[in-house]
Amino acid sequence: MNLVQIFFEQARRLGERNAMLVKRGASYTGISWREWAENVEEVAGGLLSLGLKKGEKVGLLSENRPEWAYADLGILACACADVPIYPTNRVPQVAYLINNSEAVFLFVSTAEQLEKALAALDSCPGLKHIFVFDEIPSEFLEHEKVMALDDLKEAGRQWLQTNRERLEATWNSIQDDDLATLIYTSGTTGDPKGVMLTHNNFISNVATCSARVEVNENDTFLSHLPLSHVLERMAGYYLPIYNGAIIAYAEAIDKVPQNMGETHPTIMISVPRLFEKIYDRIYDGAQQSKGLKKRIAFWAFAVAEKISVCHDQGREPSAGLKLQHNLAQKLVFAKLGEKLGGRLRFFISGGAPLPRKLAEFFYGTGYPIFEGYGLTETSPVVAVNYTGHLKFGTVGPVLEGVEVKIAEDGEIMVKGPNVALGYYRNPEATREAFVGDWFYTGDIGELDAENYLRITDRKKDLIVTAGGKNIAPQHLENLLKMDKYLSEVMLYGDRRKFISALIVPDFEKVEEYALKHDILSVNRNGLLENPEIRAMISRRIEKVQDENQIPDYERVKKFVLLTSEFSMDNNEVTPTLKLKRKIVTGKYQKELDALYED
Repeated sequence: MNLVQIFFEQARRLGERNAMLVKRGASYTGISWREWAENVEEVAGGLLSLGLKKGEKVGLLSENRPEWAYADLGILACACADVPIYPTNRVPQVAYLINNSEAVFLFVSTAEQLEKALAALDSCPGLKHIFVFDEIPSEFLEHEKVMALDDLKEAGRQWLQTNRERLEATWNSIQDDDLATLIYTSGTTGDPKGVMLTHNNFISNVATCSARVEVNENDTFLSHLPLSHVLERMAGYYLPIYNGAIIAYAEAIDKVPQNMGETHPTIMISVPRLFEKIYDRIYDGAQQSKGLKKRIAFWAFAVAEKISVCHDQGREPSAGLKLQHNLAQKLVFAKLGEKLGGRLRFFISGGAPLPRKLAEFFYGTGYPIFEGYGLTETSPVVAVNYTGHLKFGTVGPVLEGVEVKIAEDGEIMVKGPNVALGYYRNPEATREAFVGDWFYTGDIGELDAENYLRITDRKKDLIVTAGGKNIAPQHLENLLKMDKYLSEVMLYGDRRKFISALIVPDFEKVEEYALKHDILSVNRNGLLENPEIRAMISRRIEKVQDENQIPDYERVKKFVLLTSEFSMDNNEVTPTLKLKRKIVTGKYQKELDALYED
């Protein structure tokens, strides 16, 4: 079966049951499988009525919302491939993706995204139509290439009256190796590359993950990572479709805590940064409480840590520890569960390394984070921890049917039905990364005796010091970012005598510290230049390095404090928040060089 057949089979089977939840006004409302299927058919019919041909590409520039799903499956039902575009992308990036993918149509969500598309239009001669989810601003109503989604669906309804069998024949003609999507890589080291993923790439990954991570029709996923990213596309979208679960759309990243209370998710896919914020909120809340309440909270945290230690050592907790854990669950962790929506079974983490401290804490509280590993080119999961098979410090055992091999230089190589066809219109990059049946990931790692995979770093991110030491920066960066006063960290030191760092402090915490210690400043610059603040940051860095026994040659010896976070607006991070190290280094090269002048 292909992705479209799987969807329509679920829609036929589940009918009036809720398939999606979306916030409309003050509350969430449901969209049934039947309603979803009708919208998909109307979109597909509209596209075919406008002359869309099998195998053509259609862009999709939108935030997560039901219309994204209507468009995605509508495009696929035409035996075509979609090209998801991050709604945070700027006009030049939008134009590049449209042109490189040869997209003939484009869906956009809002007036803001429409303006981007129209600004890119002059440099996109192959783009024939733009379909808009929201109301079209009056100044664009008469534009010859702009069309409302409702009008497209109306055209589809008319077309389906005499062509429904043709549509069904079209989606039934889709083969396993037909292209489903072009997902463009983040472009940390150059122009984004369009990864060619087929129907079978996704289905093989979804089926294997479903056999490992238990999902059923009673589950609700809270969708907040961009659907333009392969992790949310597979694990937060196709996975629930495959298993008949509900997808609830978060309003925005800052509304996730509120939306969890409204939608009561059982599973949530996210990135380590969100878990760090949840952890900080829990810890700060306990720290600010007083008396017996504070003592109980930190006692419960200590019990959670002991439970994790037992798990890590492969032994059963003692009867006494089990009793303590049950009591901690009633007094503390149950309240945490209520804040997480009351039904949460587990989190899934991907996109970046998960600090071990977080994995241990959440496991001990009864709300485990199952970390996995994958790439766009592997659609995406290669390995993942799961219930009964969780090993801290790893990304879990390799999936069944997927092969992993470690090259002589430590690079992870992957082979299996989830590996992409290559990069669209980029044979040179394809030859470099896809050798025979193997995909060279660019990540460094190791496999243990039980086939659990451990990631140590990105091959291209390795720092080689002047003394010839190879240093993987992400390990120490992640440890440092767990400190409450440090928000962002980037290590530097390639061909240098020692390691230095660019550090973005957590300004809220630093300002609280300054107020408590009567440190006055007129602005952030003044605050960060204050000797007492710099000394405090230095102590925090040393504390983290001492506690984790970081060897001398890997330690941060000097640092630069930055007054603003790394951002997409400044082209310092990708839409998936991966650091563009070369660009950041170039921007702060003068400050970094100054650290080595002595």
